[in-house]
Amino acid sequence: MNAVVTAAPVTGTLAAADPSLLLALPLQGALGAVGDLVFGVLLWLLEQWYWLMDWVYYFTGLEMLNPRYRFMHRAILVGLCVGVMAPLIGTFLVHRQLALIGDALAHTGFAGVAVGLFLNAVIDLGVSPYLTAVVVAMIAALFIELISEVTDAYNDVSMAIVLSTGFALGTTLISLNAGGLAVGVNQFLFGNLSTVSPQSAAILLVLFAVIVGTVAVTRNQLLYVTFDETAAAVSGISVNWYNRVMVMLTAMVVVGAMQIMGVILVAAMLVVPVAGATQVSRSFSESLVVSVVLAELAVLLGIGVAYYGGVTAGGVIVLVAVGIYVCAVALGKLQSARAGRRTPDMGSIEATGSEASVDAEGD
Repeated sequence: MNAVVTAAPVTGTLAAADPSLLLALPLQGALGAVGDLVFGVLLWLLEQWYWLMDWVYYFTGLEMLNPRYRFMHRAILVGLCVGVMAPLIGTFLVHRQLALIGDALAHTGFAGVAVGLFLNAVIDLGVSPYLTAVVVAMIAALFIELISEVTDAYNDVSMAIVLSTGFALGTTLISLNAGGLAVGVNQFLFGNLSTVSPQSAAILLVLFAVIVGTVAVTRNQLLYVTFDETAAAVSGISVNWYNRVMVMLTAMVVVGAMQIMGVILVAAMLVVPVAGATQVSRSFSESLVVSVVLAELAVLLGIGVAYYGGVTAGGVIVLVAVGIYVCAVALGKLQSARAGRRTPDMGSIEATGSEASVDAEGD
């Protein structure tokens, strides 16, 4: 009863000060309820994943899947999602000769982590650094496109500017001691299996759904823009819009993969599996599928070696991916020798007629 009596004058005071606050209060309550619902669903999915990993443990006896090691269960889930997202976007980037954009966005993602840590230390914001990394990386991705469009600079110039700016901002914020800020940055630079929290795993699941859903809906348009921007523009497709969509999806992948790969190595998962797939594939669709398979293989083997060897997961995953790439090159050469034809070079795969067809009216 006292709470009701107290709330009335407070509400009246807010209304007198700013009537819009009365509308904002229920809106905030509704958004909070939706957020809690979504997060609850994601935690339920994590519980089902734990159950699945427990079953695999009892069936295989693998120590790293022990029910006591929930952080390993989350790390494997994150790795599997990255193994789909990274080559899914990387295949488009490689064929557009934008392989290094992942490196630029990874460094700006590090700046986003630094922003989150700084705000948490100074004003006790209480937000996940990976969430601020998503926001900052997406803004940086748009700046890369904006610099290229406004200044007519080449993409590598805009990427270099954003990369250096992002990393400079990150190192500056990390070095500050405002509000007692003291941060160990190794986990963000090199990745760490044990730091994958339920909250960061939930964020990754959201990114995974957004990325896969967006590519599924816009695949034809992205493919058309990738292989022939001029023809795509003539057919009525907004090339600049789909370029922005691609770089923003790349930013999401980079931040998601940063949890286990780290800033320094995250770009490798966008490029290396795709490079291996182009050596043994004959079409864009086949290259896309093969690159996902190679990425998943590299992630699972890398996490296993990292756990049993006590080494950093990101570096091992990249080394395994490079080893798989070497094997793919050898297999491609062997296929060429048997078929009497030359293996396609990096980025030489072309879309088939059915792959490149786009319904311009539906755009």
